[in-house]
Amino acid sequence: MPRCFWCNDDPLYMAYHDQEWGVPLRDAQRLFELLLLEGFQAGLSWITILKKRARYREVLFGFDVQRVAQLSDAEIEDLMLDPGIIRNRLKLNAARRNAAAWLALEDPVELLWSFVGGTPKINHFQGRGEVPAVTPEAEAMSKALKKRGFTFVGPTICYAFMQASGMVMDHTTDCDRYAQLANPRLQ
Repeated sequence: MPRCFWCNDDPLYMAYHDQEWGVPLRDAQRLFELLLLEGFQAGLSWITILKKRARYREVLFGFDVQRVAQLSDAEIEDLMLDPGIIRNRLKLNAARRNAAAWLALEDPVELLWSFVGGTPKINHFQGRGEVPAVTPEAEAMSKALKKRGFTFVGPTICYAFMQASGMVMDHTTDCDRYAQLANPRLQ
């Protein structure tokens, strides 16, 4: 099956590409998880995060936003010793801070989707050179989230989040998933 240029032959990566990436996501808890994972990914490859995602789900209470917001300093210190996750104090503190900021939002799903007008933006990129790392919508999302107290939500992270959550559909035209996601009737 033809896939996007970024998907390598790792079975975990292929399954993520084929089943999750670019599929419109409106579940608040899964969006919260994805936003935190994108922050953990900063400076690393996405496959690294995918390989650690199950452990993150274990140690961050299934990404229960209430519980993540209540992480104690001692719990963060314990997490710093866990080889199953990215042991980065700034990113772990950001997860706690972002959970608290998430809880302060009236409707996080509506807010996040508002940057694309509430409906997926379908792009028609033909290859790697056309897919941007940042868009004006991602810059606006980043600015709005930072204003609300989030961290590790720069424009590049926000655009990756928008792609992964299906807010923008960036499967390239030569990818098998492009036809399925560009035409929702085929899903």
